[in-house]
Amino acid sequence: MSPRVPKKELTGVTGAVVKLMSRRMFGQVAEPAEVGWHHRKVLMASMGFGQKVQSWNVVDQGLKTYAHMAVAAKIGCSWCLDLGYFQAQNEDLDLAVASQVPRWRESDAFGPLERDVLAYAEAMTDTPPTVTDAMVARLLEHLGPAGVMELTAVIGFANLTTRSNVAVGIESQGFSASCAVPLAEAPVAAAP
Repeated sequence: MSPRVPKKELTGVTGAVVKLMSRRMFGQVAEPAEVGWHHRKVLMASMGFGQKVQSWNVVDQGLKTYAHMAVAAKIGCSWCLDLGYFQAQNEDLDLAVASQVPRWRESDAFGPLERDVLAYAEAMTDTPPTVTDAMVARLLEHLGPAGVMELTAVIGFANLTTRSNVAVGIESQGFSASCAVPLAEAPVAAAP
């Protein structure tokens, strides 16, 4: 499927830099950059914030990757889920564990803290959010206030990017094809 908003050629010096960065990171130009090129200020702001999010280091990067993947699985952003799994490989996370994020509730691959992070990511993603005091209390116990704030911001950013990609029709680019373990399919929800 083609994106709902057509891709646009990245041009000029800035476009060349975005292409170079994208190819270094992913091996190809990321489709969200090509679609986002229609409004460069929005694209550059999103990329800039994404770089800042990646620089935060209070919470373990693996937990943040799993949280972003949980948001992507819940929203249905195949591009973000594909990229998250690819990043898990590049972060030397256990791919057998990372591959289970879409079906984390049924999997025994996750420990208690990981389950709390995944549940929090989904609860923040629900509309309206379903975060509870108990969820936050468990996270505070393990991550502290700064960690909870960082995780919350990461999940908020994940919601921005996943929802934006789905809205404009951006789908997986096959980044995870290089991963040795296939990504698990989310369980099919029962009909109401």
